[in-house]
Amino acid sequence: MWKLVSVITGMFLLGAGSIVTGAGHALDDFPLDVAQARPGYEFSFPEDHGSHDAFRTEWWYFTGHLFGEDGRRFGYELTFFRRAVDLPHGLDNPSAWAIRQLYFAHSAVNDEHNEQFQFAEKLSRAGLGKAGAQSGFLDVWIDEWVCKAVSADHRVIQLHADAETFSLDLHVSPQKPPVIHGTHGVSVKGLLPGQASHYYSLSRLSTEGMLNIHGEEVLVKGLSWMDHEFGSGELGDDQVGWDWFSIQLEGDIEIMIYQLRKHDGSPDAVSSGTMVFPDGTTQHLSLKAIHITVQDIWESPVTKAQYPSKWQVRIPSLELALVVVPRLPNQELVTHRSTQVAYWEGAVDVAGEFQGKATTGMGYVELTGYAKPLRKAY
Repeated sequence: MWKLVSVITGMFLLGAGSIVTGAGHALDDFPLDVAQARPGYEFSFPEDHGSHDAFRTEWWYFTGHLFGEDGRRFGYELTFFRRAVDLPHGLDNPSAWAIRQLYFAHSAVNDEHNEQFQFAEKLSRAGLGKAGAQSGFLDVWIDEWVCKAVSADHRVIQLHADAETFSLDLHVSPQKPPVIHGTHGVSVKGLLPGQASHYYSLSRLSTEGMLNIHGEEVLVKGLSWMDHEFGSGELGDDQVGWDWFSIQLEGDIEIMIYQLRKHDGSPDAVSSGTMVFPDGTTQHLSLKAIHITVQDIWESPVTKAQYPSKWQVRIPSLELALVVVPRLPNQELVTHRSTQVAYWEGAVDVAGEFQGKATTGMGYVELTGYAKPLRKAY
């Protein structure tokens, strides 16, 4: 997916954390020489965990399920976005505050015992150390929010975010090698040149650490998922948003699916997915292989958006049939201070059958373009 930074327009940063609207200009109104995601890209790890500043858009995205010692269950999200910009006199401006890269971050916690969903957001330019990302090594930060490899081998990654009502301090460790999505090194998002990204996941991350909820510290363990994606394309003219699923089944099986939605509600033909088997091998899934049926709807009391809220997911060729149900109905983020987009990002439970046997699991679902299309129709 393009995630959310591809829809940011008209924002200029003046000082630390202050934002004003430019005089009729969008960030992308100005020329920017950026790399394009093209077939043949060969990933190299751990170097590709780092930043790829030659591309316009990039994000590092963690979601997971956490369990306290008393059995309480939580869902969490921590995402860092990087967006390259080219404003007048930006590239040749020697000032440390010159705008070349913008950074955004979202974090959320789903406190299921108390039926509470909380989120926070951050925005900053890369200047004077307030925000940044290293190339060749996973180290992304905005102020005190961080996503950083603890060692050169990237076997342990630290995640930290402090918000007004919650904080995360977690360490995650990959249990499988990176999963490359798409074909020939690219994940296709459209039919035009450049409508693609380089996209991989760490689909099974053991997780432990501390969660603070309203001043209460809870030791937690659990399971996480990480996406890292970089490219320079935008949504197509007829694409309004996407539905994205990450599913972790028992038996060390994972599934990623994204469906780019068109204005008539149908999935774009370039939508696809990836099946990850216990040994880490993968199978690319075309749209024709994936059948998703919405079984319920939830209406947001804030935006009045009507989001899908229960799904049947079938992949007949793999003898897979699942029902996906949100842990809480209301897991909507309305990001006024950063990406200025409302979207639903939530923890889900999964149950069904795989190759004739009952199976269960957990996952996360992201739904965009329901409150407002991410791109207007032409």
